[in-house]
Amino acid sequence: MARLVAGFGSSHSPMLATSAEDWVDGAFLTRDRARQFVDFDGVPCRYADLLERAPADAAARIEPQALRQRHANTQAAIARLRDDIAAARLDALIVVGDDQEELFDHSNMPAIGVYYGETIANARATEASAPLERARMRYHEADGDVDYPCHAPLACHLIDALQRDDFDLSAMARTAPGKSEGHAISFVHRFLMGPVPVPVVPIFLNAYYPPNQPSPSRCFALGQAIGRAIDGFDAKPRVGVLASGGLSHFVVDEAFDHAVIDAFKRRDSEFFRSAPLHKLMSGSSEIRNWICLAGAVATFDLDWVSYTPGYRTPALTGTGLCFASFRPGDAS
Repeated sequence: MARLVAGFGSSHSPMLATSAEDWVDGAFLTRDRARQFVDFDGVPCRYADLLERAPADAAARIEPQALRQRHANTQAAIARLRDDIAAARLDALIVVGDDQEELFDHSNMPAIGVYYGETIANARATEASAPLERARMRYHEADGDVDYPCHAPLACHLIDALQRDDFDLSAMARTAPGKSEGHAISFVHRFLMGPVPVPVVPIFLNAYYPPNQPSPSRCFALGQAIGRAIDGFDAKPRVGVLASGGLSHFVVDEAFDHAVIDAFKRRDSEFFRSAPLHKLMSGSSEIRNWICLAGAVATFDLDWVSYTPGYRTPALTGTGLCFASFRPGDAS
């Protein structure tokens, strides 16, 4: 029978695809000045509001040397996670991520979707000059479209098992013409895998867009059901599960990010089931992907975690950049 042998979590922010000097030079400042935010209480606000409320030590948090060190920390964590994925000798990697109008749009935005094709394409990069756009192009392919392998038998089994577990799913055997895998999946392919990619099973959560975002309890239950389904797969692959995205953004909420990490350390299922919705708005909605992971690895130990508060402007906008690896615990 199949076994869940590893769990992983990874941020996928464009910050990770820029250079340290881009962080220092304020590559994200123009965009953040124009962005709509929500504050720590879930209240909509603008950049000027955040700047006015910034703490007294805000300037120190974006001092050039601090930014360079944080950038180095994230790159080291990506390299360590890549090594862990390779060392797990996986036959399949289930990637739980959101879609931001890449494969889906508002004519059809499923709450939960499973891709069961034999391959999934990542598109060729286009020319870009601005640092942020160059970073986004790093999620795409330099030399033309690439078809990455998927584990279709496991995906089909998951669809069947999850439906029997009372989950209503959208299922995709292929992408629509002109569409390719979104950033939640392409980050995994481009940054976390080597030259021989592990076959993936993409699972999409509508973390981002109202009105049909899965609740925290539903995300946790989905992770549990994925774990049960893996155990019931009549094959012998070594399977991993990876949450792609998060943590807090586009305002860095260090307190809540550490609460999420501490809940993983405690195996605190109730924390994940009851996570407050006002903490899961805007980009922080991607924490739902980690809540799903928490359900899947509920009996696993947190092997290591790297957390970097990715501040990038004087208003302390940015991303809580987190990477983690889980291994079977004594109770699993």
